[in-house]
Amino acid sequence: MSTLATVPALQPARLEETLRRFAALSEPGPGVSRLAYTRLERQAHDLFASLLADLGIASYTDAAGNTIGELAPDAEPRPGAIGTGSHLDSVPHGGAYDGTVGVVAALAVAAAAGAGRPRHRPWRFVAFAAEEGARFGQACNGSRIVVGLTGAADLRQLTDRTGTTMAAAMTECGLAPERVETARWDPRDWRAFVELHIEQGTVLEHRRVPVGVVDTVSGSTRLRVSLTGVASHTGGTPMENRRDALAAAAECVLDCERLAVAAADVNTRITVGALTVEPGAITIIPGRVVFTVDVRETDYGRQRAAAHAVGQRCRTVAARRGVDVEVEELADTPPVVLSREVAAAARAAATALGLPAEVLASGASHDTQQISRLMPAGIVFVPSRGGLSHSPGEFSTADQIAVGAAVLLETMYRLDATA
Repeated sequence: MSTLATVPALQPARLEETLRRFAALSEPGPGVSRLAYTRLERQAHDLFASLLADLGIASYTDAAGNTIGELAPDAEPRPGAIGTGSHLDSVPHGGAYDGTVGVVAALAVAAAAGAGRPRHRPWRFVAFAAEEGARFGQACNGSRIVVGLTGAADLRQLTDRTGTTMAAAMTECGLAPERVETARWDPRDWRAFVELHIEQGTVLEHRRVPVGVVDTVSGSTRLRVSLTGVASHTGGTPMENRRDALAAAAECVLDCERLAVAAADVNTRITVGALTVEPGAITIIPGRVVFTVDVRETDYGRQRAAAHAVGQRCRTVAARRGVDVEVEELADTPPVVLSREVAAAARAAATALGLPAEVLASGASHDTQQISRLMPAGIVFVPSRGGLSHSPGEFSTADQIAVGAAVLLETMYRLDATA
């Protein structure tokens, strides 16, 4: 591997220490819990800004809650910034690596680039807000706002389980949801964007490849299914007279799994991830159940067809069991084919560092999926142990992250140098 491996900013111990500092910003309990638009997420963004400031890089937080720093060019300037970064929020009891690895790598690149090869373009370092859809149902909110896919009106419609709107949560954090249009990026200000992320799968680990270059990101359609039956006494209500919302929901959940397993394409993935039962007492037949469905695909036609089939199955089950059903679409993001140019730069960077690289698709959504609407964009993966993610067991070694950060740095230099 080249001398990039000896750059102090890319040393595994330094990266690991920074990861630990972010992981400490969590609610109590297993793993990392740092939900979107909460005090802890804002503290993580403050830490990011502080670490940039330690490098002499000024930053600002926009109305959407994204934090952005910029390193000016140190050679003959060319138009269009090169960007990198990821997100700092997590799912409940998630891991310390999802998103945060990309932010820590951005900090490492910022430190390494300060005294490296000539840079002709501004380099920008971004911590996106609210990438996870765990709280409000919609993913990639900070990046959706900067590309114009989500506006102020949408923020008043998205709610969490307590009924708190995204707009209200943002206001409570000191942000300005009514001004999010001011956070939009002008594509003329940008040259390219590249994100480092853990794979959240097992391809790299199983093939013993240190780096992945993503060519396609799966789309996601997210649904909320509400089933309403009749709550009644468990002992006093005969089985044949019941309108049990939970029994109907159980059948719907299994139908979701059957649809995915029977799909012609292996990239069709359907998951029920959250389920709420009311009244939730041992002696009461469930009268209402609400659950979420996440439909993922690399082909948008198949994605929409699978989401439609989920709705149809739920309606069929509800009609047969005598319960009412409502199927609501929470969010819909099509699959994205990422920039061939950025992917080629990343592969060339890996080769220059003496590393094999695997081209693969991402089954998970990422902020780069949204950013690619404005500019050439790409993603570099590092291995995930056991493919675990969104769990306390999520893990990538510091050495693996250091290798990914070195590839990221070399990729950015190559993009900086091209016309």
